Amino acid sequence: MSPRAGARTAAPAREKRERKPLTTRWSRDDWTAEALELLMAEGVGAVKITRLCAALGVTKGSFYWHFADLDELLEAMAAQWSATTRQALQSLATLDQLPPVTRLQRMTERLLDDGTRAVERAMRDWARTDEQVAEVVAESDLFVFDIVQQALLDLGFDATQARLRAGTLVYAGIGFAHGHRSLPTPTKSEVSKILTMITDTGAPARGPRRAR
Repeated sequence: MSPRAGARTAAPAREKRERKPLTTRWSRDDWTAEALELLMAEGVGAVKITRLCAALGVTKGSFYWHFADLDELLEAMAAQWSATTRQALQSLATLDQLPPVTRLQRMTERLLDDGTRAVERAMRDWARTDEQVAEVVAESDLFVFDIVQQALLDLGFDATQARLRAGTLVYAGIGFAHGHRSLPTPTKSEVSKILTMITDTGAPARGPRRAR
């Protein structure tokens, strides 16, 4: 499960970007956005200057107007994605106003979205070689874990059970993003049943608790 789904920079199925008139330069942000689209679609290894120039219909001179080299572009991509992701994490903070099960449903339903899985895979792959991205991925994972754990505490689970069940859901979300191509894709109904198993206390809830 990942909040980045709600803030993804681009969808995996890339739509053709509307071309500007030849007299108008692409901005630095345009280049960064196009590069992020390519990353989401094919991974960071596909982000090449020649590929981007072909996609934008310009020469390399246009690229070097904004960036000294490919590394500078990658730094700009990481900065843009990190800022967007941190904004998404802040928006997730409002979930605690919803009933616990509703919070978990909102988050698990994202697992069925193809775009969510594509972003999840691309970001985690990129994090292996970029410290800035790795830092935000780790921050995101912990933030999501805390939200899930708190929902389970609010359902009445003790601290140990809440931690174990939260770990099960979060790791399942991460694994699903990477394994859905080779493993059966669960339906919305099946995801709902998994959530029911995780949230079944077997007894009336004892009232909300706060994580320590």
